[in-house]
Amino acid sequence: MIKYLNKEYSDEEIYSILEKPVKEWFKRKYKTFTPPQRYAIKEIHNKKNVLICSPTGSGKTLSAFLAGINELVKLSMEKKLEDKIYIIYVSPLRALNNDIEKNLKTPLKEIYEVAKELDIELDEIRVAVRTSDTTSYQKQKMLKKPPHILITTPESLAISLNSPKFSKLLEDVKYVIVDEIHALTNKRGVHLSLSLERLNRVANFTRIGLSATISPLEEIAKFLVGVGRECYIVDVSYKKEIEIKVISPVDDFIYTPTEVITERLYKLLYKLIKEHKTVLIFTNTRGATERVVFHLKRLGIDRIEAHHSSLSREHRLEVENKLKRGELSCCVSSTSLELGIDIGSIDLVVLLGSPKSVARALQRIGRSGHRLDEKSKGIIIPFDRDDLVEDVVLAYDAKIGKIDRVHIPKNCLDVLAQHIIGMALEKVWDVDEAYELVKKAYPYKDLSKEDFLSVIKYLSGSIEDRKVYAKIWFEDNKFGKKGRARVIYFMNVGTIPDETAILVVNEEGKYVGEVEEDFAERLMKGDIFVLGGRTYKFLGGRGNIITVKEVFNEKPTIPSWFSEQLPLAYDLALDVERFREEVKDLDVGEISKKYDIDEKTSKAIKNYIEEQKNYALVPDTKNLLIESFIEEKRRYYIFHFVAGRRANEALARAFANYLSNKKETNVRITVNDYGFSLILPKDIKLEKEDILELFNIDIVKNVKESIERSEILKRRFRHVATRGFLILRRYLNRKLSVEKQQINAEALLEYCKEVNHPLYKETIREILEDYLDIENALNYYELIKNRKIHYLELPSPSPFSFNLIVMASSDVIFMADKRKMILELHKKVLEFIRGKNK
Repeated sequence: MIKYLNKEYSDEEIYSILEKPVKEWFKRKYKTFTPPQRYAIKEIHNKKNVLICSPTGSGKTLSAFLAGINELVKLSMEKKLEDKIYIIYVSPLRALNNDIEKNLKTPLKEIYEVAKELDIELDEIRVAVRTSDTTSYQKQKMLKKPPHILITTPESLAISLNSPKFSKLLEDVKYVIVDEIHALTNKRGVHLSLSLERLNRVANFTRIGLSATISPLEEIAKFLVGVGRECYIVDVSYKKEIEIKVISPVDDFIYTPTEVITERLYKLLYKLIKEHKTVLIFTNTRGATERVVFHLKRLGIDRIEAHHSSLSREHRLEVENKLKRGELSCCVSSTSLELGIDIGSIDLVVLLGSPKSVARALQRIGRSGHRLDEKSKGIIIPFDRDDLVEDVVLAYDAKIGKIDRVHIPKNCLDVLAQHIIGMALEKVWDVDEAYELVKKAYPYKDLSKEDFLSVIKYLSGSIEDRKVYAKIWFEDNKFGKKGRARVIYFMNVGTIPDETAILVVNEEGKYVGEVEEDFAERLMKGDIFVLGGRTYKFLGGRGNIITVKEVFNEKPTIPSWFSEQLPLAYDLALDVERFREEVKDLDVGEISKKYDIDEKTSKAIKNYIEEQKNYALVPDTKNLLIESFIEEKRRYYIFHFVAGRRANEALARAFANYLSNKKETNVRITVNDYGFSLILPKDIKLEKEDILELFNIDIVKNVKESIERSEILKRRFRHVATRGFLILRRYLNRKLSVEKQQINAEALLEYCKEVNHPLYKETIREILEDYLDIENALNYYELIKNRKIHYLELPSPSPFSFNLIVMASSDVIFMADKRKMILELHKKVLEFIRGKNK
């Protein structure tokens, strides 16, 4: 049962449950409780599971800890505090763990000082951090003198559960706090959900989740507490005032020269930094972060730093500390400062380009106005006309509280394999008992018995002929540990795969360069990409090497920056589609009024929609546009599907696969958030019947066939195989290089496919559901079947296609030339419209 809490307790009611030193300390330090504290503290004290959703600086961490700290103080006063762990705090961020430790030690120290004044003797309440950075010496110390509050990560908690001595200290845990739960809607979170169920077998505890803005909260609550338990939601995210503005650096994105756009962008940033004390700027890629810092420094902005995941941990910590101390006028980050590290007082957040999701925009902008009574101020600066439309819709959705829905992976068989080994280390299990425990974790509530047994059979030695040895024994409906299972588990636990650079060689085996793995996994045979200023065709890959052939006068199908781009959330994509439709019938003043934007912005949007309408047709919720045109040696078919990149890629792969088989030719694809193009040789034309056929194909079957021919299957299979312990990253004193892991995975892939091995099955599920968003792809595919299909053969691309067409060229040409290309395309559109109107 999931319920929203609507009873706000008074200060007196909350003070009545607090012990004297805690009450006195809180009164002196804070005087009154914040909204999340008014709702949550008393309920947590009454042992209710609570999910707290509230902005940064609203006191939510203390909401989670105060009831537990109060209980520890009470036990301490009564001399009943034992050497065991009472509270576990789990966070996905190691940096946050260090923060929390500091932030906990201060209140405890202050409570002790108050107690001393009141003549109350307290035993020490110990706090300790246990992560992969914790030394053996520190772990030994914890065994002798256990912390009462343990701060840890999902991975370290899984290890703690199987540490023979340390796990004994967890048997009386009273509270588990999961922070930044919105950042755990992935396989790390799935892993944690099973750890919590395993902990629940030995300890009866209250679960507390802390989250930034996320939707739907009911889903996150179920994810936090598991199946069949109550959870009470505290949602005070609306209590904080938020101001979001969309400001364009120029009036016209097409006819303004690139250098002018760049100059005006930095002028605008310079002005904003000078007008505020501390500005946090978010870019969408690491490269952009470095560029922005470089340009702003040249303009004379001092006290400015970059913060992103490629920088060293020491550097990032130093930047965070400078922010906390108020020593920076500006910090530029990619995604690394989205999560809740306490970064002190920021009075403005600037988003360069769309953050692609309302939830992400609110998380980023929520970093400003540190206290609950301070306004969060955010400015979004668009880079082109699509960005402008998207940002206006996103800002509107944020203001009305419409947040895109989150996706939690379901029935992950690789994570399950890890936990079955972990469970086997605890005791001998009856299969049905183990199955029931696993199904209590929310991501596994629909797990079939057949899939559960397939994992147990694999782990008990189903492929020993391939040198994959059993980790458990299984007979008479029971299973338990076998051989070196303990060593294997401790050395390989976790869900984050090892990443490496991929070597690129030509047909003669000569070194060409390197690409990142998440770029390599997107490649399909025949794809064109740019490396070191030259254009190459992808021929195939083995291990950590991909083979290419240099080609000339060919446009890339995958830009090099593509893997870093954030995908547009599906719900927001649908809203953009509805907005385009709505704007057709509104005048400039009506757009300004409804969406709270200036006339200049409204005019730019209205002109964009009008151009599309006059040249071709505005695709909307009733009309579907497919356009085709010829460019040099290629024939382009553009499908205006506004479903976000992940869903669009699934549909593009399915269509391309179907047509490749039918026409016996290689169909290439380019994809963005607003559609995709199918690219065929000039001499192969699709008739209208061919296109209509695409609306009656088996999408899942065709996507699967496409996946089986691409690099992504090989790479993701390695990730799943290492997670599921089919391939061991570490064993005894050996560490397997990523290259060797990849070769071993490829050697097993064909066999696993033949027998439909659970880890092969999981790889396909992960690609379809977590990477490609098949669920929303199928949803959109059904939506468009009710629309009128308009197939237009055009002399050149329509305005809504510009970014998709230029995207394919954006690696071969400089930004200035890219703009020139859009300018040329735009001139053709205007000439065509003028010709039509004569």
